[in-house]
Amino acid sequence: MNKTIVLASNNAGKIKEFNALLADMGWQVKPQSEFAVSEAEETGLSFIENAILKARHACASTGLPALADDSGIEVDYLNGAPGIYSARFAGRHGDNDANNRLLLEKMQGVPELERTARFHCVLAYLRHKDDATPRIFHGVWEGRILDTLEGAEGFGYDPVFYVPECGCSAASLPKEIKNQLSHRAKALKQLAETFAQANLTL
Repeated sequence: MNKTIVLASNNAGKIKEFNALLADMGWQVKPQSEFAVSEAEETGLSFIENAILKARHACASTGLPALADDSGIEVDYLNGAPGIYSARFAGRHGDNDANNRLLLEKMQGVPELERTARFHCVLAYLRHKDDATPRIFHGVWEGRILDTLEGAEGFGYDPVFYVPECGCSAASLPKEIKNQLSHRAKALKQLAETFAQANLTL
């Protein structure tokens, strides 16, 4: 029997990715929009704070366990920016094209060795709205920023993120490969291992 977990996001790309990664474990991930949950205000100053805020809001609104993902890209040359502001780097939330254009503009002329970057994904799992011990999982994917957009798969900053071990951008990877390597896949693997070890149920 599928176990329902609310994902505190309405991002279609994330919903698809989470379901692809979690379906084999018998979990059915449903977006919070199916429960008419409003977007939580992301007032935290870290990925961890924002993930907990979003998960607690989804738990309180639905009465179900919730999983929230706060993720973004950290560019060393930009002192860690855009970081927690990745989704609204160019001003409008979720405008991937504008965000990528702005990042490429800021990195114009920067030598390859100084273009190092990494994706972060923090997952927060709460059993209920009053859960005082949220479980936190953190995945990191190292790479660097390209000079131009490359590839048509994925979403977000995938077209500008070069994956050294694959010799191409994240947006050039088949989703099956990305789902093994990505920051989100690493965080989910930690989550699955923890659930198995602790015999947790949803």
